[in-house]
Amino acid sequence: MVPPAGSLGPLPPVERVRPGLWSIPVPLPNNSLRYVFVYVFETDRGPYLVDAGWNTDDAFAALSAGMRQLGSDVAEVQGVMVTHIHPDHYGLAGRVRDVSGAWIALHPADAALIHDRYEEPADLLERVGAMLRRMGAPPEELATLQNASMPVLPLVESVRPDVLVEDGDKPEVPGFDLAAIWTPGHSPGHLCFWEAGFDLMLSGDHVLPRITPNIPFHPQAGADPLGDYLRSLDKLEAYDADEVLPAHEHRFVGLSERLAQLRAHHEARFAEVVAAIRDGSTSAWDIASRMGWSRPWNRIEGFMRRAAVGEALAHLRALEHRGLVREVQGEPSRWELLEAGS
Repeated sequence: MVPPAGSLGPLPPVERVRPGLWSIPVPLPNNSLRYVFVYVFETDRGPYLVDAGWNTDDAFAALSAGMRQLGSDVAEVQGVMVTHIHPDHYGLAGRVRDVSGAWIALHPADAALIHDRYEEPADLLERVGAMLRRMGAPPEELATLQNASMPVLPLVESVRPDVLVEDGDKPEVPGFDLAAIWTPGHSPGHLCFWEAGFDLMLSGDHVLPRITPNIPFHPQAGADPLGDYLRSLDKLEAYDADEVLPAHEHRFVGLSERLAQLRAHHEARFAEVVAAIRDGSTSAWDIASRMGWSRPWNRIEGFMRRAAVGEALAHLRALEHRGLVREVQGEPSRWELLEAGS
């Protein structure tokens, strides 16, 4: 879960990460993460981006200023490789394409979600409401939670990708040796990018240095998003990264150690879920209220509360796939420990 906003302070500087590779912090409005890093690969054809930011004037101005600082311009961008379709990564990509004619690349699993999420969300909202009722959301909170993600729609220019990037594909970025790694969990089509020339892992939101990405269960998440996420962590063990370039916070070394920390975090969360059921909590909502979060449960509101309950349900689904719990259907559904989890 994302921690509460603290002292904001200035954004990080535009930085030269390696020869020909730069990071530009692009601000996020009213968000404790504060910024998303856009990574810029300089080539003899022009710049290529990984991620773009929210579709706001401030974000576009920051990206434009950063591009000028490294001697380029948004109008010269040749391609935008989007790690996933969350607004802070995908929202500005269409505006960049409008200015530059650049191609936009996404994994097919995320490209398939665009219409229901950003263009015609009415049916998705109905499915979210049904899910919240099964979770045990109080009636007085249901409408607020069901519509909690709608304020972000103006921050996304909904565009279809020009390029679909599958696991193992090598995007054409002249002078660099990039390969896409499909790492579902945070979103079904999340991509990391491995740059073999410098042994760099561009990890998007999949692996962050300090916080754990939200892995929620929701109607577009697939059957076992947390299981997918943990398997995707295992997938990165094969890479001996000199440095990890995440979308938020800061660059870091020690990929394998961070992967171990993230696995341990989720095992501790599984134990919390089992303990809550053993103590008599049976709905996903009640179980979530018994788990530890970055702030007290009664201070978590709106989208963050929906994300927290979705994360609790993702842990329940993963435990279900492990054969440790079962769901008794209803409104709300009831979760029970099986003998192995007792």
